[in-house]
Amino acid sequence: MDRLIKIGKIVSPHGIKGQIKVYNYSRRDRFEDISEITIDKETFNIESITSVKHMVILKVHGIDDRNSAEALRGKDIFMDEKYLDELKEDEYLIRDLIGLDVFRDESSSIGKVIDVLQYGPSDTYEIKMNNGKMAYIPAVKEFIKDVDLEKGITIETIPGLIDDEF
Repeated sequence: MDRLIKIGKIVSPHGIKGQIKVYNYSRRDRFEDISEITIDKETFNIESITSVKHMVILKVHGIDDRNSAEALRGKDIFMDEKYLDELKEDEYLIRDLIGLDVFRDESSSIGKVIDVLQYGPSDTYEIKMNNGKMAYIPAVKEFIKDVDLEKGITIETIPGLIDDEF
């Protein structure tokens, strides 16, 4: 069975005909490239889409009134991974980065990636250090030297970026 990818969250109903307002976690035109979404393990065919900034107004088959739409408030929206774009070199799915060991040069692991924050001009890897502290490394070439989905992530830091007692 294909895996599901989280692409948004239902914010509220929109209007009285069952439309839902969705906060879009994916690229701007993602919903235009797919024909169905999954909410609570139930698949819905998309009938119409309107995009407004980071929000999307969706009408899906089977949700036909405001009360039905209201019942979905706060729920995550997923797409089937068959709709994923081909990744470019040096592009990774966040789900594949979570849990990877982080190394400084060829040393032993200094921690693990626990999240990828997507605020601002570049992603930031949230790392739980072996000493229990947190570190935040910008996902840019100056700091991320190598990503190997089998072995882990090798970083290079500058003084003060991470606690040297890990």
